[in-house]
Amino acid sequence: MTPPDDAPATRPAATVVVFRRSADGGPPQLLLLERSGAMAFAGGATVFPGGAVDAHDRVLATAMPGAGALDPDDAAARVAAVREALEESGLVVGVHGAVTAASAAAARRRLLEGAAFGTVLADHGWTIAFDRLIPFARWWPRQREVRVFDTRFYLADLGTGALDLVVDATENRHLFWASAQQALELADAGAIRVIFPTRRNLERLALWSDFAAARDHALATPLRTISPRIETRNGVPWLVIPADAGYPVDGEPLAGVARG
Repeated sequence: MTPPDDAPATRPAATVVVFRRSADGGPPQLLLLERSGAMAFAGGATVFPGGAVDAHDRVLATAMPGAGALDPDDAAARVAAVREALEESGLVVGVHGAVTAASAAAARRRLLEGAAFGTVLADHGWTIAFDRLIPFARWWPRQREVRVFDTRFYLADLGTGALDLVVDATENRHLFWASAQQALELADAGAIRVIFPTRRNLERLALWSDFAAARDHALATPLRTISPRIETRNGVPWLVIPADAGYPVDGEPLAGVARG
């Protein structure tokens, strides 16, 4: 898709929805983080781990086995999703190779100290497992805003999730696990703030009882680029998305929308 000539500059970005099995056998838990209120984009909002795709992600993607079958932008976004999850939470997802709590902590420490992600991966014997990052959604807002991100969402499975989480205090102030439905209930109670894309994705994720079901749904649903738009419903402005993009709720009244 090509943005209009007067659109703000767009930055490619990647987000990863990390699943872990619930200890009590209930719905899967998702990793969520509360962004620092000082952040220019989505400050104070609760989101999934993620961030901008950088030039190093693109270079690294071309050097990794298994990337050749993917669109280069998609491959770079998957690399960014793995990197951001490690930077922001200390979790290593989407790699081939043995991972322990100690190696994950060491890798994150080196990454935050400025080591190149490719070097960190190589030193630990890890390579990107592209097929373990399941394309789930792509959101590209077109409103006239200062920052516009073309964000690809991926699903990743952590399994038991028996690793400690460490918040990246430069961008985030709280990390926690919750089912999609629990996160929606926290948002409805005012305990957390979720922006429009996060709420729509939580509603969609709440439909599935485990990672396998969510993965199968994602693989079976054609991936559409979602650009929310404003339309009038019964005289009221709504922010809406396409009704056939795999989401159970396609919009909400504009007056109540939390935006980045």
